[in-house]
Amino acid sequence: MKFNLSQSRVIPKSVARCLMLLALSGLQGCFSPMALDRAVIEYDKATTDVLSKQLLLNIARAHQHQPLHFTGVSNIAATFNFQFNAGATPAFTGENGALMTPVFGGTLSENPTISIVPIEGEEFTRRLLTPFQEKKLTMLLRQGADVDLILRLLAGELRINGGNKVSVYLNEPSAAEDFRLFRQAVLHLSSIQDRNKLYVEPLMFDRQWTLPAESFTPEQLASLQKDFKVEYQAERQQVVLSQRVIGRILLTNYDPASLSNEERSRLHEEADKGADNDVSVDIRPGYPGGEWPIHGVFRLRSFYNVLNFIGQSISDKPEFAVAKHPQSPDVRENPVTTLALTVTEDEPDNADLSVKFGGRFYALQPESGYQWNREGFRLLYQIFQMTITDLAKQGAPGITISK
Repeated sequence: MKFNLSQSRVIPKSVARCLMLLALSGLQGCFSPMALDRAVIEYDKATTDVLSKQLLLNIARAHQHQPLHFTGVSNIAATFNFQFNAGATPAFTGENGALMTPVFGGTLSENPTISIVPIEGEEFTRRLLTPFQEKKLTMLLRQGADVDLILRLLAGELRINGGNKVSVYLNEPSAAEDFRLFRQAVLHLSSIQDRNKLYVEPLMFDRQWTLPAESFTPEQLASLQKDFKVEYQAERQQVVLSQRVIGRILLTNYDPASLSNEERSRLHEEADKGADNDVSVDIRPGYPGGEWPIHGVFRLRSFYNVLNFIGQSISDKPEFAVAKHPQSPDVRENPVTTLALTVTEDEPDNADLSVKFGGRFYALQPESGYQWNREGFRLLYQIFQMTITDLAKQGAPGITISK
């Protein structure tokens, strides 16, 4: 239907109503996605920034010998209220003064509710004081992280097996000789990784049991086939049961699958005698990096000890330069400090992230070329995320902030 404005001065109510509804729909369709998009992005930025600052703040606390403490965001719930109003008013111009002109508007309000939970009690013990297990280090290595950066952060010591003697080398700058050999061993693994020859694989092997055939009924043999490979040897009247076992993780310069089943089983039994936070390493001659054979375990420490190590290295126990082992090839990166921080009286101008604690500002030290410090802090962030459990279900008292 068409209206000639020169012939008709009044738009029918039905048409005016349609125009207003169309305008309202357009406003609502415009504001809702824009508000949601902005809220999701801004909340994501805020939570990431808060956790990054908490990590830096706790390093500052460790530097100043203060207790460490974390608070986790367990829930963010935002309610958006969209209100629209519309009406019509005559146009007060010329001959068209009797025309009905639609008038519309809208308001948008946001009411976020953020719940935060202090990490304390049993949760504090589990997340911060419990040493990392080997599977978490393996997960990081399989994501392509630098083995030297990971071990400098997470490993507290290297235990080398030499027959009946076990030599322990601490990742502790105050124990200079221990620290030097620990760093050299980590650099050696890094040189193998640089050549894409470092294997991080579980030891898989078969276990077998030989039993008299008369010990089983046909029903029992059928049931065993769910979990075992069953081989019946009629001439000997015996049953051989075999089962594939996925054992401990091993850092090697060779493919563990190339070993015999007996050798893989032996290495697993040796590794299984250690703790859950022990990561076995077996660097053998005849393979890349075999110029310096290493057989032992890296013992991982807790996140609490990781932060203390970084904080104390600022001034109390500074790290020092360590040259590679004479039998190691050149490595790409060998910075003096695991995570270099600047501590200043005034707020730094060129820092992406800084916190103030105890009258001093802490920030990552800027660098050129390979961003070792940025990668180290990113890895620290990821390691902390790997300790997270469901905060909302913990018994710690929560704090809810409603804006």
